[in-house]
Amino acid sequence: MKKLNSAALKKVLKYVGRYKFLLILSVILAAVSVASSLCIPVFAGKAIDCIIGKNNVDFKSIKNMLAVIGILACISALAQWIMNMLNNRISFRVVRDVRNAAMKKLQILPLSNFDRKPVGETVSRIISDADQFADGLLMGFTQLFTGVITILGTLGFMLSVNYKIALVVVILTPLSLFVAKFIAGKTFSMFQLQSKTRGEETAFTDEMINGRKIMTAFSREGKCLDEFDEINERYSKYSLRAVFFSSLVNPSTRFINSMVYAGVGLSGAFSVISGGISVGALSCFLSYANQYTKPFNEISGVVAELQNALACAERLFELIEQAPQTPDKESAITLENTDGRVKLENVCFSYDKSKELIRNLNLSAESGSRIAIVGPTGCGKTTVINLLMRFYDTDSGKISVDGIDIQNITRESLRRSYGMVLQDTWIKEASVRENIAIGRPDATDDEIIEAAKASHAWSFIKRLPNGLDTIISESGSELSQGQKQLLCISRVMLCLPPMLILDEATSSIDTRTEIKIQKAFHKMMQGRTSFIVAHRLSTIKNSDMILVMKDGKIIEQGTHDELLDKKGFYYKLYNSRLSE
Repeated sequence: MKKLNSAALKKVLKYVGRYKFLLILSVILAAVSVASSLCIPVFAGKAIDCIIGKNNVDFKSIKNMLAVIGILACISALAQWIMNMLNNRISFRVVRDVRNAAMKKLQILPLSNFDRKPVGETVSRIISDADQFADGLLMGFTQLFTGVITILGTLGFMLSVNYKIALVVVILTPLSLFVAKFIAGKTFSMFQLQSKTRGEETAFTDEMINGRKIMTAFSREGKCLDEFDEINERYSKYSLRAVFFSSLVNPSTRFINSMVYAGVGLSGAFSVISGGISVGALSCFLSYANQYTKPFNEISGVVAELQNALACAERLFELIEQAPQTPDKESAITLENTDGRVKLENVCFSYDKSKELIRNLNLSAESGSRIAIVGPTGCGKTTVINLLMRFYDTDSGKISVDGIDIQNITRESLRRSYGMVLQDTWIKEASVRENIAIGRPDATDDEIIEAAKASHAWSFIKRLPNGLDTIISESGSELSQGQKQLLCISRVMLCLPPMLILDEATSSIDTRTEIKIQKAFHKMMQGRTSFIVAHRLSTIKNSDMILVMKDGKIIEQGTHDELLDKKGFYYKLYNSRLSE
């Protein structure tokens, strides 16, 4: 656990190292602030010595001492203020950099990563864990520098005043360090469990909110509450333990520091009686002893916060250091003006490598052809689409476009060559205009309206409060499922790429509108290679080629009439699931 803690600290320091100038300036200001505050007890002690003795008060010297003390206090306060501003800047810039690194990594992680982990857990890392990291880092910078310099400075001053009394402080100090180290070792594991459970709770909450309708439909509210209570109870238990152990640090070190203070006072009093030091020097010594022990209390609190911060940072770095998707080859070409010839040769793929899904799949689609893919649930229809778009790479075999292996084509240019409409709609919180123009941000309003008319979405868009400028939420609750799907179709109508993928593209649209959209699709498909995954006969009946898949293989292929004449698997599907 300690090794893990050390590894996380090294990674944090690597990010902090980007701001060396601000860091050095902060340390210098901390030294100035501490030096100024440490000089104050010296002048205060001298002022005390100026008023000891009957009829022996040096008011002039006292006045001068008080003036110097005032100046030193102002210098210390100003240096502390500027140092705090610099520490804020360093801390929040570091957290900004870590968040940016995490978000950049999310853009290049393979989709398989998101299949395995809940969305809420990833959100918790980037938002909650980063916030906790920022708080701990800020406290660390604010109190760690001044604390360490104060300890070293006061120790030096005490040794210069009276080394014998200073030895009392030095001998008792390791006790405070031992206690702080022992408790800090316990807190890290608790903060780690707290962070992990917080991510689990966030993921569960996100899942329940997004699946609210399904949960209510199946009367799962009670069961979900029980599951949430169990997670929440664990989170509460780990949090209480983490806070309990971390709260032990301060009183424990305070107790030991009080022993140090008492030891200094006692030994100093005997020294005054014997004439070894003056009363003013003892007052100065007691002030130093107090300043010397105070940072240990602060640092012990900082250590507990840093343990929490490092536990959160560790989860962030775990995300940042995940293996990205296979990068494009340096020699990868940019696909332009493609003819749309697509070929799959002996393609094998499975999500779980212990279970075969697609085996030796062969497919050849000529330019401008319409290929329909049908088959029972789980046969690999959507998986073929994922492979064509290179959302996943094949385990073996080859997929080529215009005779070029897609492994030798940049992902961006490959995906720009496809227009994709899925059964699941995706809407972002923005205006209707921005949602349609995702693929072509530079499109004019006239082009957007033309695309909306082609998809038959314009009829409801113009009835919205602000037309194209109407802001819709991420969930798209202002629109019906069919209207959201029409917006997604409008995106493709606007881009008109050379190849199309329609995966249940009209599943949420009424029959009357679907007939109109099919006509628009028919016009759009002219000269474009199209892959159609659907269950409705109206979508695939006029396809140039229908591929029938079962258990990851193409078992039949041909036109609609040819497959019906064979009276094979497609014939059965047609009569059971595709008949109107």
